[in-house]
Amino acid sequence: MNQHIEKIRNSIAPLREEIINHKVYSAIKDIDDLRLFMHYHVYAVWDFMSLLKTLQNNLTCTVVPWFPKGSADTRYLINEIVVGEESDIDLSGIRKSHFELYLDAMKQCGADTSHIKNFITTLKNTGDFKSAFVSSGTPKEASDFVDFTFDIIGSNKYYLQSAIFTFGREDLIPGMFISIVNDIHKNFPGSISIFKYYLERHIEVDGDHHSHLALQMTSNLCGENEQFWQEAEQATIESLKKRIALWNGAYNQITNRATAHKSMSLTTEG
Repeated sequence: MNQHIEKIRNSIAPLREEIINHKVYSAIKDIDDLRLFMHYHVYAVWDFMSLLKTLQNNLTCTVVPWFPKGSADTRYLINEIVVGEESDIDLSGIRKSHFELYLDAMKQCGADTSHIKNFITTLKNTGDFKSAFVSSGTPKEASDFVDFTFDIIGSNKYYLQSAIFTFGREDLIPGMFISIVNDIHKNFPGSISIFKYYLERHIEVDGDHHSHLALQMTSNLCGENEQFWQEAEQATIESLKKRIALWNGAYNQITNRATAHKSMSLTTEG
């Protein structure tokens, strides 16, 4: 394994562990808690696709007339990941992006999708993130998460985009989602089939093949440039901190709901 990859993995190990073992997973006790979690998480699912498509636009030729661009190995890596993320299959074998699959999962468990849909509609019409966040009532932790992603996108530094994609998304997702699957499925066996399928698809694909492709892509882009690797490490650390903040936001919302529910129950009993 590339020594720079190992260095980043070692430096982010404590943050990875905090995310993989985050208290938000065990805090999800019922469907209402799951709905609150999804209200936060869906923004990360959406901006993942924007980060992915940015990499495709930057690392391959997506305009005409077509000309060879960059390394053929890198083109192959990003195009294969795009196929899996943008046009996977759902439980019925219908082609869908993972974001659309996630929306289906939200609908199945009764989660409110109007916020994320309002965000997307407003952003599409205005191109203004701030207005979209305000109009949709996006949680601050979610808007901070998306803002960071788009700051990296706007940097036009392909190696940074690849680094946060690799270490903050593709290389992280399997361990993180295994924790979610184990905790949630114990409480809701058979009642969240689409969400469980969504998580299992990430574990299956990202846990091996996509993760390997993403690591290779980052290695190709950073090459032997020490400055690139240092910047990539710092961006990765910041991306994981944003993920922790996002999970903290969901956890606080869930625990506040639980406290309010308990208080209401005590009042009723009294």
